[in-house]
Amino acid sequence: MLAFPTGTTSTPTEVAVPPSLSLPLVEAAFPRRLHEYWPKLQENTRGWLLEKRLMPADKVAEYADGLCYTDLMAGYYLGAPDEVLQAIADYSAWFFVWDDRHDRDIVHGRAAAWRRLRDRLHTALDSPWDHLHHEDALLAGFADSVARLYSFLPGTWNARFARHFHAVIDAYDREFHNRTHGVVPRVDAYLELRRLTFAHWIWTDLLEPSAGLELPDAVRKHPAYRRAALLSQEFAAWYNDLCSLPKELAGAEVHNLGISLIAHEGLTLEEAMEELRRRVRECVVEFIAVERDALRFADGLDDGTVRGKELSNAVHTCVGNMRNWFSSVYWFHHESGRYAVDSWDDRSTPPYVTNGDVGDVLDTAAGEK
Repeated sequence: MLAFPTGTTSTPTEVAVPPSLSLPLVEAAFPRRLHEYWPKLQENTRGWLLEKRLMPADKVAEYADGLCYTDLMAGYYLGAPDEVLQAIADYSAWFFVWDDRHDRDIVHGRAAAWRRLRDRLHTALDSPWDHLHHEDALLAGFADSVARLYSFLPGTWNARFARHFHAVIDAYDREFHNRTHGVVPRVDAYLELRRLTFAHWIWTDLLEPSAGLELPDAVRKHPAYRRAALLSQEFAAWYNDLCSLPKELAGAEVHNLGISLIAHEGLTLEEAMEELRRRVRECVVEFIAVERDALRFADGLDDGTVRGKELSNAVHTCVGNMRNWFSSVYWFHHESGRYAVDSWDDRSTPPYVTNGDVGDVLDTAAGEK
């Protein structure tokens, strides 16, 4: 099947989904939609990347639209106010740039620079307003996006978001150690760590400002709601592992479910890919069942009060967007240049990053100067 034939980029192209990555159930049962703000979102995030110096101008011009970062968010947080979606999209673009910096710091052995960045991210997360003009563009961009996200809901939501992202930073630190020491985590350990490096609970938290309401603990922790949220994220993380396995094998990666299965379960590459496909399909099937329970739970929250109606509507919106995550993630992996490994001159080096020497990565060198 062809990926989103109507296209989401300014110059739409038809992209065939390889049979090994094709999921007919997602294509049939999860129709793709895009937030109506998407064209402006793409334009604004491209400008934000330039303004914050998160990518060099030539890389933004050549690759930003084709990376489809805004497409991913515009297909997920439907119904979000424009300013909320813009803040989420900019934060998401920052996250991808951070992931690339982390990767290049590992490749170039910049342990001291990574430690400084890790510590500064922890600090900026708790006081983003104090880091808006930091000399490291990555820190300043992070502070800007987080400060905007903190403006939409009460301080209790901000504290939860911060708590969840502190855990993500620490997980990236553990990944740094594993990759620099050649440690391939066992499957169970990898699955636990992957929930953090993929930021499962961050993307789930962001459903709430998109719906315009902070959900109380009793709602967020309801088994049906929490399970639906987890399955949507597990699908995304494992499908990402399936699609990025060639890129990560080329880059001597150790963090991929397929690599853990090969190293610790004795699977061949073909068997590992089939096991990944099986796990991904199971996520989709189980979500369809759990989604019904989550929607019934949302219905039951409407007890005739204004608050009950408000909660019910918000949960319906959040669960609906969990569903959107499946199609958005699926098509993103077939449209984004981030996974077009076969077209790269060097399969281990993404063309959208600057792979220079120490201090010359992503136009941000404050950590090494």
